[in-house]
Amino acid sequence: MPGLIRGVARTAVVAGTATAVSNRVSRRQANRWIDQGSYPGQQQAGEEAPPQAAPAPPPPAAPAADPIAQLKELGELRDSGVLTEAEFEAQKAKILG
Repeated sequence: MPGLIRGVARTAVVAGTATAVSNRVSRRQANRWIDQGSYPGQQQAGEEAPPQAAPAPPPPAAPAADPIAQLKELGELRDSGVLTEAEFEAQKAKILG
């Protein structure tokens, strides 16, 4: 009988210690979340929950550049000497095709 009581007492001590440690860790983690402002479900007294905003729609696709305007710009760059004839032809091929 004394061995049984000792086993039960030991189990109670271990379970009590584990519970105390678990509670302390939970409180410490909750305090960290509150300090960081990211505690799940945290609200100040009297505050309403902020409304959930719908996700922003994706930005519209950029309009396709006018190939004629691009070719004119390339021609001006070639004429001013910024682009060589080979660079002009390569860029023109990209635009046209």
